[in-house]
Amino acid sequence: MDHKGFAFVFALFFLASSSYGDVSYSFPEEMKAGFVIGNIAKDLGLDANRFSARKARIDTEGKGRHCDINMRTGDLTVNDRIDREELCSEKITCQLKYELMLESPLELHRIALQIQDVNDNVPVFPKDIIKLEIRESADKGSRYRVNEAHDADVGQNAVQTYTLQRNEHFIIAVSNNADGGKNVELVLDKELDREKEGEVQLFLTAADGGSPPRSGSVEIHVTVLDANDNAPLFSQSVYRVSLPENSPLDTLVVKVSATDADEGPNGDVTYEFSRISNKARKAFSLDPTTGKIKVIGPIDFEEETQYELRVEAKDGFGLSTASKVIIEISDVNDNAPVILLKSLSNPVSESTPPGTEVGIINVQDRDSEKNRQVRCSIQHDVPFKLVPSMKNYYSLVTTNELDRETVSAYNITITADDEGTPPLSSFKNVQLSVADVNDNPPKFEQQSYSAHVMENNKPGSSLCSVSARDPDWRQNGTVMYSLSSSEVNGFPVSSLLSINGDTGVIHAVRSFDYEQFRSFKVHVVARDNGSPPLSSNITVSIFISDKNDNFPQILYPAPDGNSFMTEMVPKAVQANSLVSKVIAVDADSGQNAWLSYHIVKSTDPGLFAISLHSGEIKTLRDISESDAMKQTLVVSVKDNGQPSHSATCTVYLLISDNLAEVPELKDMSSDESGSKLTTYLIIALVSVTTFFITFIILSLAVKFCHRKKPRILFDGGLAIPSAYLPPNYADVDVTGTLRSAYNYDAYLTTGSRTSDFKFARSYNDGTLPADMTLKKSVSVDHDSLFDSIDSPQVIFCFWSSISW
Repeated sequence: MDHKGFAFVFALFFLASSSYGDVSYSFPEEMKAGFVIGNIAKDLGLDANRFSARKARIDTEGKGRHCDINMRTGDLTVNDRIDREELCSEKITCQLKYELMLESPLELHRIALQIQDVNDNVPVFPKDIIKLEIRESADKGSRYRVNEAHDADVGQNAVQTYTLQRNEHFIIAVSNNADGGKNVELVLDKELDREKEGEVQLFLTAADGGSPPRSGSVEIHVTVLDANDNAPLFSQSVYRVSLPENSPLDTLVVKVSATDADEGPNGDVTYEFSRISNKARKAFSLDPTTGKIKVIGPIDFEEETQYELRVEAKDGFGLSTASKVIIEISDVNDNAPVILLKSLSNPVSESTPPGTEVGIINVQDRDSEKNRQVRCSIQHDVPFKLVPSMKNYYSLVTTNELDRETVSAYNITITADDEGTPPLSSFKNVQLSVADVNDNPPKFEQQSYSAHVMENNKPGSSLCSVSARDPDWRQNGTVMYSLSSSEVNGFPVSSLLSINGDTGVIHAVRSFDYEQFRSFKVHVVARDNGSPPLSSNITVSIFISDKNDNFPQILYPAPDGNSFMTEMVPKAVQANSLVSKVIAVDADSGQNAWLSYHIVKSTDPGLFAISLHSGEIKTLRDISESDAMKQTLVVSVKDNGQPSHSATCTVYLLISDNLAEVPELKDMSSDESGSKLTTYLIIALVSVTTFFITFIILSLAVKFCHRKKPRILFDGGLAIPSAYLPPNYADVDVTGTLRSAYNYDAYLTTGSRTSDFKFARSYNDGTLPADMTLKKSVSVDHDSLFDSIDSPQVIFCFWSSISW
């Protein structure tokens, strides 16, 4: 039957009595992955819909995973290729045992799989060519043993028939041995004649009983010799020995011995394996001369418990006989227990009550009998214990309440010890994490927070940072910050401050003004992301620091555009008398509002002084007749900030006992600007006068016949109104004298006729000689001159007179 034929074979099952119930299935080997062996849910009376919830699984116990469970239907299916010959070698019955484990509640069912043989192997002879040497004197009917063919299949699929190619001398004879094997012999049917035919070639075919049958052939090469009528004989038909596993290489297992009654070359015996499996060929060797079988590879009881070998003894001329060697492997405690974590609830909630099962442990040992008896335990410093449940299974159970904030994870060491001699042990570390429950509110690192910010800060600048810690994990320990809704001096908190919800950094939304409000308090709420969320709050005090951002404001004398205020100072005022006071304020506070007063400029520096802190203006000495009537003081008011700010004002003082003594109250502010040019004007006046006299002298020396018109004093530099020009003027003759005396007024600006600048004044008498006019012109009243100058245009006027 081929593979497709077996695919339609129904899986047979039966139930055996046990505490939970056993089930057995039978199916052919070499079935494809996914082949349905049977519905284990139906056969065991289980609910297939709950297989996934109960974590149903097949426990292979180290045999390899050849089958699996369909969690949806409950079908037991082939998971991987199953080769009966690889699993069970030459055993007639091939059975695999597994365990079906379910949780909640814990159940265990034994499953037995009977693997049926499939004719997937062909018969194979141990040699490609069989060489026989037969004497020509051999009688008809003589028998010559031939090594039988080996088929890895069993039962009907094993070798069933042998067929010999048709020839003149031999026929084949097959008989059964007592050990279950077949004795294959060539029977001489017609005598040999070496002189006619020295060599005979035959082909022997072995066929199994499968459907369709498989066959294998070997060539038999017969060399015709002289007579050798005795075959070797073994001392035992079966050699049975015991060999411990893990025996070292070159260990002597057994020595086979065979004798031949013949003498000479006919009695020389050699040994060879006539039948040996691949595993045995890698583990043992046979000395062809001595017959010693030794260990050449690893011997493992857990891999193979018994080896069966066929040894052939052959004399020098082809006669042979065979014997069986059975090597039984004894177990040694060479395998430490294996700890398997079958189930683990990880992480486990910190609210889990004591006595809760959180894991299932399975312990296996590949050794046998007492060597596989295992004890399992864990350390005592963890809130867990192992509770035996069933065969080699333990439940990991909590013993105390868990607190993730105290211990977030446990490293549990499971120890397994077997009862072998000497005992072997193994360890397994299980990492068990504790799942968090939101049982801790955020806690601020400080009892309160305060921040100081300088006024006029930039919007968006950070003020301070609050920080809260939550010992919970992930979202339960993730803290978000917010400002509680409230008002500060009528302003919503959101219009003043903002907070970064992730970092807790508080930012200013606007620029603060110390003069508006100096401090305020807000409440910050820290809330975690647990379910339900927990929160806590804290007060943050914001203090605004003053900044020197206001200039001093002078209240008196008050600046009124172009107007001015004048203080009257009696002439009889004595030293240290209060004559006026500068009053100023600063909107800042502290040292930024500490004002100091300084006179930066005055008409007479030694006459008046100002108090540094009060702004009172007092006389330093008695007023004398020589002091100027008009006194101007420039006062600077300066604060104490960093950097400091200042403001200036001008105080006008009139030294007089009676207002009637003052002929005209003119704008005294002109004195300030005129005083700046006093030095320059004196230098200019001297220069102009010198050049003017030189020019007159040179003019008189030049002999001109023609007459010229005199130029106006301020030529082209200034427009002089015609109403102020003289009614007539005299020509200058050769003598250089003027016929009449005239008064020339030079005006600095067209709009300031009251500020007259006079080169020469008339005395209302007769005509003066030119030289006297010039002298009078040189002796100009300097005080009245510079008192009237209010513009740099006067320099231009003087310069224009040079060209005249």
